[in-house]
Amino acid sequence: MRVALVHDWLVGMRGGEKCLEAFCRRYPHALLYTLFHQRGALSADIERMQIRTSFLQRLPRITAYYRWLLPLLPRAIESLRLEGELDMVLSFSHAVAKGVRPPPGVPHLCYCFTPMRYAWHMRQQYLRADRPAAALQHRLQSALLDRLCAWDRESAARVTQFVAISHTVAKRIADCYGRTAQVVYPPVDTQFYTPARETREDYYLCVSALVPYKRLDLAIEACRLLGRRLVLIGRGPEWKRLRRMACGAAVFLGWQSDEVIRDHYRRCRALLFPGLEDFGIVPLEAQACGTPVIAFGEGGASETVLPADEAQLGTGRFFHAQTAEALAEAIVWFENHRRRFDSRLARAQAEKFGTSRFVHELEACLLACAARQTARAA
Repeated sequence: MRVALVHDWLVGMRGGEKCLEAFCRRYPHALLYTLFHQRGALSADIERMQIRTSFLQRLPRITAYYRWLLPLLPRAIESLRLEGELDMVLSFSHAVAKGVRPPPGVPHLCYCFTPMRYAWHMRQQYLRADRPAAALQHRLQSALLDRLCAWDRESAARVTQFVAISHTVAKRIADCYGRTAQVVYPPVDTQFYTPARETREDYYLCVSALVPYKRLDLAIEACRLLGRRLVLIGRGPEWKRLRRMACGAAVFLGWQSDEVIRDHYRRCRALLFPGLEDFGIVPLEAQACGTPVIAFGEGGASETVLPADEAQLGTGRFFHAQTAEALAEAIVWFENHRRRFDSRLARAQAEKFGTSRFVHELEACLLACAARQTARAA
């Protein structure tokens, strides 16, 4: 099958890029289209692709300020011209990739991580208007995001079929675009993330981009209330604010290699996952290492973590209010009921989400979509 791959932007390896990586291995000769690309920041399987970028690539040091270019992103994705004879366009989209214009008659399957969260369902977490001086800026930004929502809804018509990363995201696709979506869970590298005979150490762990909706402030505050050690791996625009908030009570390691992350999964007491996530590969990576997960009990984590209670073993513990106090209560329950957590059950749970399963299921969607397009044309 002649496939064109499309991704929003390529500046680092996070969950979305790991999904893309699997299909770069599957279609190594495909052209890969993206808004801009930071060379050397991706895995070898992605970097060896023939990568085509938009006019945004010509801007100097764009990775330092691309979040401020949101109004330009729809125009940039529409400027991409997909080359060659194609049977299918496969986009991996959490922002504007699904708005690419496929050639006439070529079906477009979008693997959707979420409709743009900062425009639709998490706007208030991104636009803070808690200071009087920010009120005008907030109104202007809201007007911009209203226009972006209109473009996002309109451009959804360019997608032949949506596939969602979770039932949580499938519901958002229905709400935002009025479209149904099949669910194919993202892949977890269970061959790399494995248990080890490491002694658990006295600290909790967060692995995350430092952005508002991840709610890492809850993890910092909960551990401060309880006097527990916390290690955070990741970087992002919240870096300075969270460090000021922690006042030395948490260790910030910045971005780390997969090997360092795996080592921390194996040694921490538990992973803290306080955000409302679309899916969340991190809890499954932790479970693949036999690590308990303490997570907010809505969104993607509710589909991947098996909650422990007094009646049954599990792989984690949920808290159901996004407050530091609720998270602290869950941590205390975990510490008092350690025997309710089964590392072998955690490993078995993670193995259900392996990479080969992901490729098989998503490629089946591609083939079915192409077959339906051929039947309609006939």
